[in-house]
Amino acid sequence: MSVVYPPNDLASDAVNQFIARSHKLYIDGEWQTPTEEGAITVLDPATGMPIAKVPLAGREDVDRAVKAARTAFEEGPWSRMTPIERSKYIWRLADLIERHAGELAQIESIDAGKIVAVTQIADIPLSAAMMHYMAGWASKVDGETFSFNRPGEYHGYTLREPVGVAALIVPWNFPLVLTCFKLGPALAAGCTVIIKPAEQTPLSALRLADLVSEAGFPNGVINILTGDGPTSGAALASHPGVDKISFTGSTEVGKGILRAASGNLKRVTLELGGKSPMFVFPDADLDKVIPGCSSAIFFNQGQTCTAGSRLYVHRKVYDRVVAGIADGVRSLVPGHGLDPATSLAPVVSESQATRVARYIDLGLSAGAEAVVGGSRLEREGYFIAPTVLANTHGDMAVVREEIFGPVLTAMPFDDDTDLDTLAAIGNDTPFGLAASVWTTNLSTAHKMARRLKAGTVWLNTHNHYEPAAAFGGAKESGWGRECGIHGVHLFTETKTVIAAL
Repeated sequence: MSVVYPPNDLASDAVNQFIARSHKLYIDGEWQTPTEEGAITVLDPATGMPIAKVPLAGREDVDRAVKAARTAFEEGPWSRMTPIERSKYIWRLADLIERHAGELAQIESIDAGKIVAVTQIADIPLSAAMMHYMAGWASKVDGETFSFNRPGEYHGYTLREPVGVAALIVPWNFPLVLTCFKLGPALAAGCTVIIKPAEQTPLSALRLADLVSEAGFPNGVINILTGDGPTSGAALASHPGVDKISFTGSTEVGKGILRAASGNLKRVTLELGGKSPMFVFPDADLDKVIPGCSSAIFFNQGQTCTAGSRLYVHRKVYDRVVAGIADGVRSLVPGHGLDPATSLAPVVSESQATRVARYIDLGLSAGAEAVVGGSRLEREGYFIAPTVLANTHGDMAVVREEIFGPVLTAMPFDDDTDLDTLAAIGNDTPFGLAASVWTTNLSTAHKMARRLKAGTVWLNTHNHYEPAAAFGGAKESGWGRECGIHGVHLFTETKTVIAAL
């Protein structure tokens, strides 16, 4: 891992020094050399150039990490601490994330191709907020008492106990945020963990390991393995020493995780794909609708599981809404995420850029019209022009399949389309992660919320994430919920105790 790439002139010295260092695996509280010589080259999405190498964790490395986590859970101080003591560690880590916010924001920008102004106001604050919030739950994971319905005198209660060793497999679109979405609840429940970041974006997880060490976590409580899905991820998913898998990623890979986890019937949480609809009614406040719906799809270049990728607008305001969204993205300036002049960032990789461009071509060949965008930008890096496709319908691949890129399909509806029909159109997808409804009529808003089969329905907003709000999907968008007490409970097992008096 000793290859040194040129520093980024836009990054701080601390960030360049971190990226250039010889990266190892964080196991049992120490930086450890991988057992095999495999490595992953990390690329800057804005340039396509290599910036670092990280280890490719093999099966023996996974074994070491699982053993360390198991020892910390079964024998180490973590399971013997009071909940208040555990909460202090989680809070300290949250404070350290805030203290190093500028550095983490730059690392996330370089590694994932994000605009640093966005990581500074969204990714890093939300990561810290989740850890602070979950620190409070550590002391409130309680059981219940219950009444008896048969003769005799008994006392009964339940205990919520940590499930054990949890493997947290994180995607590349929000590396640090989604690590904290999983890590906070797992630690609050009393679990020990192995984190595997996405192979495309491992750097913020490695920097997080430094902060874990600085926070003083006991050895083995948090282990971090860089690696790929087929090698490292598969070894974690099938490992008999792992009690719980929490995975965020594509539906296809999620189904593979399920199959691999069946060996010891691991507990599994899956946050998977989406094809989220947005419904704009004629009474909606268009001054909020146009920027809101634009952000819903183009935030993070559409690489968001809840991206508002299907837009249904009443015909009375359809032209104005579509034109307004198109006008808003025409002036975006592509560039490196650390450049203050940049307002259009790249997608994460060459393969992702190819995938998105292929879907755009499929839509155009099927008769869709590109109101704006419609192609890949001819420049270094992985840039796709934000694209709005009109003349689309429900049978097109661009409407039915998750693209995970900056591509919006727009379709009008009329006065004679009732709420049941609209909801049926929105529900006509294998996914059920999120949706949004834009109207000033509260009755319409809440009626639509009840009819839509989605884990989250936003009213007059979109992509609003809250640590206290349960997050997850219906249908093929996943199993279980993250965030809130719901996320903590999924890292616990319920034990019933009955005593004859």
